[in-house]
Amino acid sequence: MKEEWRNFTTGELKNVGIEVEVPSGYAELEKEAVKAIEEATQAYPKAWKMFKMLVNDEEVRANWDVANFIAVKKLKYNDHGEVHAKIVAANALKMYQLLVESGIKTDFVEYGGGDEEDAALILLSAALLHDIGNQIYRKNHPLHSSYLALPILDRLLPEIYEDVENRTEVRAFILNAIYAHDADVPDLTMESALVGIGDATDMTKGRGRMAFDLGSTSIHVVSALSIERVVIAKGKKKPIEIIIEMSNSSGIFQVEETLGKKLIGCPLEPYVDVTAMVTPVEAEYDKRIVRTIRLRGRKFMNE
Repeated sequence: MKEEWRNFTTGELKNVGIEVEVPSGYAELEKEAVKAIEEATQAYPKAWKMFKMLVNDEEVRANWDVANFIAVKKLKYNDHGEVHAKIVAANALKMYQLLVESGIKTDFVEYGGGDEEDAALILLSAALLHDIGNQIYRKNHPLHSSYLALPILDRLLPEIYEDVENRTEVRAFILNAIYAHDADVPDLTMESALVGIGDATDMTKGRGRMAFDLGSTSIHVVSALSIERVVIAKGKKKPIEIIIEMSNSSGIFQVEETLGKKLIGCPLEPYVDVTAMVTPVEAEYDKRIVRTIRLRGRKFMNE
């Protein structure tokens, strides 16, 4: 029996195809992300309109579903679907707002492409579409995501931008941010750095729960399960501080290998501080995540 999803704008129920169920705790993070996006785009009606169009678009939703099917069900990776996309968008916009409050301009604004509202739309669009290329293959997925996003953007952006030159430049920045979101591709713009760091900040235990329940005990999954909370706040010395609370020190892998590799050397580095701590700080021992693993065929599985 096919599940149903409710249209974000109209409330209409529709049948869906391939779906990967998310843990309840991660679904709560989705609700928080949508609320954060709504709050962040109150001053940016173009970005809010683009958000509604993207999340209700059947092509976009199918891309999310199949990308997550390949990532989670076939590769036993963490979530790379709709929930992850919304969390990345929310986190990118949170950091963007902190930059704006500190008087720091992104490249699109600095070099005359448009205003703060346009930059918000670029971040939102790139974040929501950055991982859809996983449906083709994990390797080179940023490139796959870029060309899968192209027809979607060509179809939706004219609803917001009448001027062809303006629309094409907005599209270029979105595609650049999608392609450069991975650590292997150096960020050249502030927009791409914000999407990449936003991607890295979705590292909580809810995201790793699906892959763990399917038997994966990779360091990516186990370390994600140790991340209790990620907070993006106004920094004391820099505009942005990313605070990571861990129940187990294995979470350091997420901080160094996922977040650190994207942050160090990118255009956003001068504006971000990162603090990671095992909580509660007075605890003498880490919380145990894995008790026993056994080799089943060619893979180690948790028991």
